[in-house]
Amino acid sequence: MKARLWLGALLWLCATPLALAQYVGKLALEPVHGPAGTPVRVLGEGLPPGERFELAWTTVAGRWKVEGERYLGREYLPASQPLATVQVDASGRFSAQFHVPEDFGFMHDVVLRQGNRVFAQAGFSVDMTMEISPASGPVGTPITVEVKGIGWRHLQNSWLLLYDNSTTGWVSAVTTRGSARFTLPATGKPGVHVLELLHGDFTFAYRNMQQSPEPDRPRFVRKFTVTNGAPVLPPSPAAQAQREVKRLPEQQGGLSVSPAFATVGTPVTVRGSGFAAGKSYELSWSTVVGNRVAGDGWGEAARLIASAKADQKGALEFRLAAPDDLGGLHALSVARGSEKKAGLLWLAPSARPLAVSRGPAGTPFTLHLKGVGWTETANIYTVVYDNGYIGYACGFNSQGDVQIHLYATGEPGWHFIDLYPAIYKGQEARPLNFRIPQLTYEADHPGEDLPAFRFAFEVTKREEP
Repeated sequence: MKARLWLGALLWLCATPLALAQYVGKLALEPVHGPAGTPVRVLGEGLPPGERFELAWTTVAGRWKVEGERYLGREYLPASQPLATVQVDASGRFSAQFHVPEDFGFMHDVVLRQGNRVFAQAGFSVDMTMEISPASGPVGTPITVEVKGIGWRHLQNSWLLLYDNSTTGWVSAVTTRGSARFTLPATGKPGVHVLELLHGDFTFAYRNMQQSPEPDRPRFVRKFTVTNGAPVLPPSPAAQAQREVKRLPEQQGGLSVSPAFATVGTPVTVRGSGFAAGKSYELSWSTVVGNRVAGDGWGEAARLIASAKADQKGALEFRLAAPDDLGGLHALSVARGSEKKAGLLWLAPSARPLAVSRGPAGTPFTLHLKGVGWTETANIYTVVYDNGYIGYACGFNSQGDVQIHLYATGEPGWHFIDLYPAIYKGQEARPLNFRIPQLTYEADHPGEDLPAFRFAFEVTKREEP
């Protein structure tokens, strides 16, 4: 433990050049570990009498590194937050209390400082926690999983959820300061089902943690009881469509595009002004064509998608359906002499209803998506059947149109299929979180803001011949 406290302090000080350490006195914490919210008593001694100090919590701020279509990994920059201002008494001592912030898990330094100078410090380890809610319900019940205290260092920052010994997906907390919240459907027959949360730095869960170089990392087991009763079925794909897209770029270039994001087929209006009265113009749509795997590469392309005539004031209006194309950002432009006016439309993924949603085991059915993206963070959707990961599908080569052919399996009753965003590939060597479902896509996906989709299929009894 002492070695870890020293190493944590050294790493923070090396990464924070303004925090000059000239130690005077010492700090003691009670307790030295606990979950977020734990009340901690701080005792200081051997300090300059009568001086005022700031007690601060050191941490990191996480971010995803994405440049254009490329995924480069994750980055953590040193950060801190004040906890309290303390007054040292005539004997060089003080006593204070703080509550542990909701933050990344494992080791943090608590420092006593004046400006940029650190006088003393002590270590506190934030314990991970996992809770599920509810603990029972009929098949299809959304189970909310809440995890706090996920770490940011290697061997602490990549956790996987398993349902009845099948990998469901991985849990991230890069931009959410160690906290994760997600839902999955209750699946299986009535009875007890087991959810596990295990660490895994290399794509899948590491099973013999107790024999690893870091044997004290936690493992969590929670039980959910599937009860008899009417199933909780997902809403229609149309009701699951995204209502907003975070991080949309501002419109620039002279064209107004409304709405700023749409799914394939949604009505879109593009307006502009300053054109020649009575003259006809054509609207150009930019996209990307090709793929990453066949060797021919990919590149940008454009095509004309609408035409309109400017009115007597030089105003232009195009009305069209959002093109059937790759998801993500597309540029729209209109040539005006030697110049162009431009605008932007974000095409979001959408799902079609199941054409076949019931039948005996072995029945073939198809999942159909539109507007799947092409970047390394949007190119694939991962498929989870009854909370077990079964593979992924790409959307680049087919211009965002993804058709996934499956066969119904399992006992008679309702079965659930989830499609989660994931990271297709990138420059990151550890942890290896590529091509597996990212359960925390909603709050912490790198690059694009993407939706997930849930379907239900009813396996029926096979009729006797």
